[in-house]
Amino acid sequence: MSMTLAEKILARASGQEMVSPGQAVAASIDLAMSHENADLVREAFVESGARRVWDRDRIVIILDHRVPAESEKTASRHKAIREFVAAQGIRYFYDVGRGGICHQVLAENGHVWPGMVVVGTDPHTTTHGAFAAFATGIGAAEMAGVWAEGRLPFQVPPTIRIEVHGELGRWISAKDLILYIIGRVGAGGAEGRAVEFDGAAIRRMSVASRMVLANLSMEMGARVAFAPADERLAAYLTGSLHQEAGRGVYCAPDADARYERVLEFDAGAALIEPQVACPSAVDHVKPVSEVGHVPVDQAVLGTCANGRLEDLEMAVYLLEGRKVHPHTRLLIIPASQHIYLEAIRLGYLETLVRAGAMVNPPGCGPCLGAHQGILANGEVCIASTNRNLPGRMGGKNSQVYLASPAVVAASAVAGRIVHPREIAA
Repeated sequence: MSMTLAEKILARASGQEMVSPGQAVAASIDLAMSHENADLVREAFVESGARRVWDRDRIVIILDHRVPAESEKTASRHKAIREFVAAQGIRYFYDVGRGGICHQVLAENGHVWPGMVVVGTDPHTTTHGAFAAFATGIGAAEMAGVWAEGRLPFQVPPTIRIEVHGELGRWISAKDLILYIIGRVGAGGAEGRAVEFDGAAIRRMSVASRMVLANLSMEMGARVAFAPADERLAAYLTGSLHQEAGRGVYCAPDADARYERVLEFDAGAALIEPQVACPSAVDHVKPVSEVGHVPVDQAVLGTCANGRLEDLEMAVYLLEGRKVHPHTRLLIIPASQHIYLEAIRLGYLETLVRAGAMVNPPGCGPCLGAHQGILANGEVCIASTNRNLPGRMGGKNSQVYLASPAVVAASAVAGRIVHPREIAA
């Protein structure tokens, strides 16, 4: 009867006592999230002949990818979504200026709790595994079925357990850890798997840092990724902005659960310096000292991977009293309006603007190469985002390096990719 966390949650959601890897189940959905692609879901929903959504309180729609609207086409899609939300009486709709990036908005507003099954029309929905939820990305057609029926078929995934011992050193963050792991496991090394993160180093992490691990786990192919449901998570949930959307349950894998693989890392011994994912693959990872002399035209700090308060705090620490290099542009993107306001209250944004940074509204614009900071051909960017595919942030011949907020901020000052200690010394 022993089960992993993914197995336990899918067993509960499908009304079964026990499930095992490879088994097909039909699971009840606890929460369904979409952003601008809710318009595609809406079209599929209408075409299916459905008239009313299955539960207007379990659907969350957040405008974030192209906000404010950068074109008439996007504005028309936003308008169609607003009209659908009003017609269906969907309770949780976060419009422009009222929310932020979808994965942060769900988290800070208390929508996700341990043990839930969460689906989203965005691949980085895995972020919510930081809350010990089974959270995964699905397509628009699948989501239309969820909107209509509240259920979705799944194949129970095998689970890889990743235990991280020791303690992260100076300048080493959750972003460095996950890049290091992806570099060793490979971009497809966890394809279709569930991943459980645990160990002393994970337990010491803030919930914001655990969200980074779960977010980027998708980049090594994970279907879902979990962090522990512990006292630190309970404190975060207690402090969320509202808690009407769910009730938490203690959720943990059985001590004798069976795993496909168990990987162990010593954080202190393995991660001696910050990690950088070089163009153009997220698993092309090197220690920062091995990257070489790489001038950068643009630095991006923020988005769903690293746009939280602790990330902005690191940027402030490195930029206070300094200036962004004259040949480099620094874009700061808070992950939500709530974080934006906190950064204003704490004086973070004033420090960053005085240093020469431009603060963008919460959103995904430059990360997907849509607007508000796309790259020209031949330009180089250092970013705290989660993807560095060719042309990801604009020009087909542009290059994106992925790194921690500390490396991004330090590189913006130096005008080239550097270890943060070069700036802080």
